[in-house]
Amino acid sequence: MMRLALRTLRYRKSGFLATFVAVVFGTAIVMACGGLMETGIRSNVEPQRLAAAPLVVTGNQSHLRPGTEDATPLPERAGVPITLLPKIRSIQGVTSAIGDYTFTAITPPAATGGGAGAGGGAAGAGGAGAAGTGGTTGGAGAAETGGTTGGAGAAGTGGTTGGAGAAETGGAAGAAGTTGGAGAAETGGAAGAAGAAGGAGTAGTGGGGAAGGDGGGAGGVPVVAEGHNWSSAGLAPYRLSSGGAPRSGQVVVSSGKVGQQLTFLINGEPRTFTVSGLAQGPEGHAFFSDSDAANLVRNPGRFADIGVQVAPGTDLDAVRKRLQQLGDLTVTTGVDRGLAEHPDAESHRTALIAIAGSFGGIATMTMMFVVASTLALAAQHREREFALLRGIGTTPGQVRRMILGEALLVSLPAVVLGCLPGIFLGRFLFDQLGAHGVASPVVEFSQGWIPFAAGAGAAVLAAIGAALIAARKTAKIRPVEALAEASLQRRWFSWIRLFFGLAALGGGLALLIVTATVMSGPLAASTAGPSVLCWAIGVALLGPFWTKAVLAFWRWPIQALTRVNGRLAIRNLSARSVALSAAVVPVMLAVGISTANLYMQTTQVHASAEAFTRDLRADAVLVSDAGLSSKLAQQVRAVPGVASASSYVRSMGAVDDPRNAPWDEDGAPVVGVDAQGADGTAPVRLTAGSLKGLTGLTAAVPESMASKTGRGVGSDITMTLGDGTTVKLRVVATFAAERGYETIMLPATLVAAHTTDGLTRQLLVRAAPGADVRPALAKLAAAHPGVQVADRSALVATNVEDLQTQAWVNYMLVGMLIAYTAVSVVNTLVSTTLRRRREFALQRLTGSTRFQVLRMLTTESTLITLIGITLGTAVALACLLPFSSKVSGSAIPTGPAWIYLAIAGAAAVLTFGSTLVPATAALRHSPAQPSPTD
Repeated sequence: MMRLALRTLRYRKSGFLATFVAVVFGTAIVMACGGLMETGIRSNVEPQRLAAAPLVVTGNQSHLRPGTEDATPLPERAGVPITLLPKIRSIQGVTSAIGDYTFTAITPPAATGGGAGAGGGAAGAGGAGAAGTGGTTGGAGAAETGGTTGGAGAAGTGGTTGGAGAAETGGAAGAAGTTGGAGAAETGGAAGAAGAAGGAGTAGTGGGGAAGGDGGGAGGVPVVAEGHNWSSAGLAPYRLSSGGAPRSGQVVVSSGKVGQQLTFLINGEPRTFTVSGLAQGPEGHAFFSDSDAANLVRNPGRFADIGVQVAPGTDLDAVRKRLQQLGDLTVTTGVDRGLAEHPDAESHRTALIAIAGSFGGIATMTMMFVVASTLALAAQHREREFALLRGIGTTPGQVRRMILGEALLVSLPAVVLGCLPGIFLGRFLFDQLGAHGVASPVVEFSQGWIPFAAGAGAAVLAAIGAALIAARKTAKIRPVEALAEASLQRRWFSWIRLFFGLAALGGGLALLIVTATVMSGPLAASTAGPSVLCWAIGVALLGPFWTKAVLAFWRWPIQALTRVNGRLAIRNLSARSVALSAAVVPVMLAVGISTANLYMQTTQVHASAEAFTRDLRADAVLVSDAGLSSKLAQQVRAVPGVASASSYVRSMGAVDDPRNAPWDEDGAPVVGVDAQGADGTAPVRLTAGSLKGLTGLTAAVPESMASKTGRGVGSDITMTLGDGTTVKLRVVATFAAERGYETIMLPATLVAAHTTDGLTRQLLVRAAPGADVRPALAKLAAAHPGVQVADRSALVATNVEDLQTQAWVNYMLVGMLIAYTAVSVVNTLVSTTLRRRREFALQRLTGSTRFQVLRMLTTESTLITLIGITLGTAVALACLLPFSSKVSGSAIPTGPAWIYLAIAGAAAVLTFGSTLVPATAALRHSPAQPSPTD
């Protein structure tokens, strides 16, 4: 039968072309997702600054809340208490241990090029103005030193996507390290300082952060993102090429001139040091004396990490186990040491695995559906051929083996061909995710043999399964059916199909009820998203029923407009409801799934922005990647016309007590502001208490939390902050908050002290009624290097930046799936049209002109488009209506109308093109001379 299958393929290439294309693209997509999954699981970050330490000790970056099983990730660097350093040195097998202080140290524009090119200033060398937020686009306009550009930096939102980037200075790629751009510490949503260059800043006003100007390279001064104590230089190791070790007031950098004066922005204050030496090693780091580093770091009681040296031949696993017994520590070896330099890579790891898993699963299901539909359609069009084979003595088993052989002969070469684009697609997706802050740019992309096996295996299994399903029905054809017309209406109903169709619709209804009654805020997406798949599958399985119902609605207006051609088209479709359903279902899937997913994102982004801006009272925002000092805050408050000014810091935490607080294992958003009165800038609407007492260990909580837990004003709550520090807080105020968007408000100094770099990057300013304070603020910012002034829109954009990133990911992935589903749409309609060549010839022989046949097909295409869009819209609305009502309070989804129009237009173009183009080609032949395949 394999020989017969080969001969069949020779003469029916067009019938199997769609299956071949579907397997090629399906293999590529699954392979690409497998590569993303492997990259997320491995999270290989090559160590650079800690490369000489075989063991690296860091703090535990997760916290287990009392009474829970799932740990809450800590977005800020936990660090290692300095009191553990002597204990680590005393561990058997340890020869030495070096503690590492890490803090942000950025050179201001005036220092770049010794002032020769200071004209760049805060304007930056290009900035990320297109994004308006610095955010995911990073700071392409970072300072250029010696013709090199700073790192691309991704926006840090919620402390999980803080940008590290790779700072390139002098052409060498240098890791931006753990605090370049705040890494996990940048929980204020500010743009991560892109390596050494400083990114676009939170304002996104075009400035390269603190390092913005194009400077010029007169002095060849490096742009630095991180400062460290000189003792930790041996962990790279760094070797002095000239000069000597730094003393108090001195610094060692990787390039420049010994004796040169360098000014750094540290903790928002400019500090000048003398270059004592030049060291060869990873770029983007400056080393200060141990005493200076201890004074400059925000929390001298904790090292960022501790590098451990062992004697040659020592069992690293044994030493690692002994070190872990010292406390709540993480000890890494090998390539995992790079995660100590870039802790934000660990937080990106979970997101990358989740995206790869969800998209890979959906892509696999879509591939199986498309491959199955193409093979089933090809088998259906050959029913007369199979019946004739049965009539000459072919057994059902032989027919099944022939169909299976055809599927293997088509899928195996397609799998081999699909491996090539799969390699490039995986790398492309990873680069795009890294550029938009979803994946860490310092992680090495990995795509070994496992993704290849997964992609090839999924494609071959999909082809085999689809062939077996198609052969099951085809092999049962009776020989007498060879005398029947293959295009006659056939019975589609079966109890199995009815059962699964009703089960899918029931699942969609259940998820709709849960979304509408139980879920709230962004959590509604967790049930609304799967519901659209249930609705789509249910409608697809019962397609002929739904198609007839919608056709009954559209038939009268179409018939009134098209008259004779419309009546003929409607009768054709009514008599061929099964074939009509096969053409409508792919259109419904494309319209329904894409509309639901895209408008879920636009609705959620809009609702989040509305929830934030509803109580936002700031008129301007001061931002700096190098941090804003308390002295600057006092100067801003003294500006005439300023009614109030407050620091603004964002992070994440975990509520340990009470246990029934309205947050899950992902943690509770934390906002830090200064104590203020009724005219303050805090974006909240108080319902009890006052923010005047928001100092020390105090908190303001949402009113919904207070009523649910009974912890109102005067009560105590226990929280674990972003770096793992547990604090007991007194509630001083409650405020109204939208469900699903609740935050906890703490003093800004408390929140900043427990972030990775301890910096305050945003200062909210509220002007007095009728006052214009922007000119005065701009003048004040000009006197402070790296400080920029932005309006409130920058703050809003920063707040929804994480959601915008998620939306972009969904747009990209949904777009790929829709393009893949289009293969099924085109294949179904082209095959169905070509199958009707005998019918077209008969119409021509009875007097119909070619133009009349095309007009009839145009009417049919119009009906197929309308029915597919109608069903797809109904599927999308079944998901969107409850979701939108819970997220935004309105049942009407929010988003531009052009998205829906573009989806409908694309569906129409595919439908009309896939029908009229092959029909035009078929009608060129003489009706009296049918082709051999007829």
